[in-house]
Amino acid sequence: MKLTESQIQESVAELSGWNRKDEKWIEKKYRFKEFLDGIKFVNQVAHLAERLVHHPMIAIDYKLVTLRLTTWSAGGLTELDIQSAREIDEIYRSQQISSV
Repeated sequence: MKLTESQIQESVAELSGWNRKDEKWIEKKYRFKEFLDGIKFVNQVAHLAERLVHHPMIAIDYKLVTLRLTTWSAGGLTELDIQSAREIDEIYRSQQISSV
């Protein structure tokens, strides 16, 4: 079910670095030290997307990966988008910790 405007504002405010785009999207950019680190991240996000059956728009620009989330069937943002964003951030954090 599509979130209300107040639910969206509250949920996005709790997410680190995610921004609202065009009313029905949330977006975040992730920067990596090496190109292949970004590719590894995208592969992990792809596995998450398959598990959740919820697939982000993904753009890879060398060491910068941009992800956008929306729920097409609901016509906007849902709790699944927020959950996906949280889990994607966890993937990023764990990858950064393991590469140190």
